[in-house]
Amino acid sequence: MKLRYSLQVMTTALGLGVASIGAVYAQASDAPASDAPVGGTHLSPADQQFVQDASQADATEIAASRIALKNASDPHVKKFAQQMIVDHTRLSHGMAALVAKKGFTTTPSADAALVGKLQTLKGSAFDQAYVEQIGLEAHQRAVDLFQQEAQSGTDSQLKAAAAHALPTIKHHLAMAQQLAGALKGSS
Repeated sequence: MKLRYSLQVMTTALGLGVASIGAVYAQASDAPASDAPVGGTHLSPADQQFVQDASQADATEIAASRIALKNASDPHVKKFAQQMIVDHTRLSHGMAALVAKKGFTTTPSADAALVGKLQTLKGSAFDQAYVEQIGLEAHQRAVDLFQQEAQSGTDSQLKAAAAHALPTIKHHLAMAQQLAGALKGSS
């Protein structure tokens, strides 16, 4: 019961945080048309790499979470997966809108090897692998990625958006850590 209540509180708080992230991306992407590049992109190679990496991370989490809705056996894992789909879809759309205004587009693709591996698993084996690889490992990489951009990015709007998204991604990691602990306790 305690885990369910904690997840509900975290999910509610997370929903509020992601809504505000969408607003930051929307504000950043509503820059005047005169700020839009005439030809090429205004993003540095490092910022472009961040966008590529963040887009792949979102796509991987969305794809893996869709599989979780079908293959997971634990209802908490399914609830976590549903929240990841909602949040990472918003993050992905927000990022795409922001960078499009800067003349950069990306076609995000999920990590095929990881998603392919998860597709072969079902039940508790899936739950463990998904929470470990998507919940914990992927979110730790995302925290590191967004932290790096927030500190060292060269585009001020992208830097601000990364800094604003960081608490939500850290919260995803905390949720995954709690979920991993609950799964270990129930096995």
